[in-house]
Amino acid sequence: MAHTDRQTMRRVLGREIAGTIGLLTDEHDFRAMQHYRSFTFDDHATYLRQVEDLLRTRAQQGSHTTVALFDPQEYAEYCTARNLDPDLPANRTRFTAQLATTGPTIPYDGQPLADLVPTLVDEAVRQATWEYAATLLSRLGACATCGEDIGRAAFARASDLLTRILDTAPPGYRHLVCSVTATPETLVAVLHADGETDGTTHLDEAEALEFTTVLALGLATQGPGGLVMRTSAPGTPDQVYGWRMRGDGLEPLTAGEVFDAYCTDAESGELISPESGVDYCVPPDLGEEGPLPDHHH
Repeated sequence: MAHTDRQTMRRVLGREIAGTIGLLTDEHDFRAMQHYRSFTFDDHATYLRQVEDLLRTRAQQGSHTTVALFDPQEYAEYCTARNLDPDLPANRTRFTAQLATTGPTIPYDGQPLADLVPTLVDEAVRQATWEYAATLLSRLGACATCGEDIGRAAFARASDLLTRILDTAPPGYRHLVCSVTATPETLVAVLHADGETDGTTHLDEAEALEFTTVLALGLATQGPGGLVMRTSAPGTPDQVYGWRMRGDGLEPLTAGEVFDAYCTDAESGELISPESGVDYCVPPDLGEEGPLPDHHH
């Protein structure tokens, strides 16, 4: 009887333990891990099925699990920096535990792994974009003319612009895309926001931080870039409008320019039929600029 009680208590305690699994999402990373003798999986598809079975079992037992993106190169660097043997499973779990606090993670809620993996990869790309843009901003230093921190001033200006863009948008679901040409590739940030009829806006704070950082980088470097927003509300046509980055601000695109951008294939340059129920229009007036650092050189 006492033995049964101990088993029951262990099962109850097991449900109180949160877990994280580091997932090898693609074949290339999987092959990299096969260099370790302690990694005994032979086939990536089989590995993914076993991971999904494990996640489903833990969920059925009432355990919460998050899935993290496992990068073999980062793992090797982690072990080298700490003088750890990368061929020990205990060190892989130690690295995974760190991912749970520093890397992109997705909670497992019973969704198929085929749906979870793209979301996890998108989250990793989003975090990497923010980190890269933030690093470039921090490296800009102080303005030689006025001494103002260029990155900090640009972030304040980007925050003010984003607030005014959301405040002047019609109620409904808003989908914003900001692209900035940077070296070595173009940075793209996406923000989703819901605007209520009472003027309140609901958005994801992490998305907003990334979006503002990328916008700030474009303003600070004054390179090619733009921002487009699509708003949707029941019973009305979707509205699409945008701005190009010009100097340290935004210049409204004409309705024709927005139409051309949306109705031209980015790779081939060929025309695409316009969507029905969509208005390509001029953006609303953003109003007066708020109090910002006096940096406009």
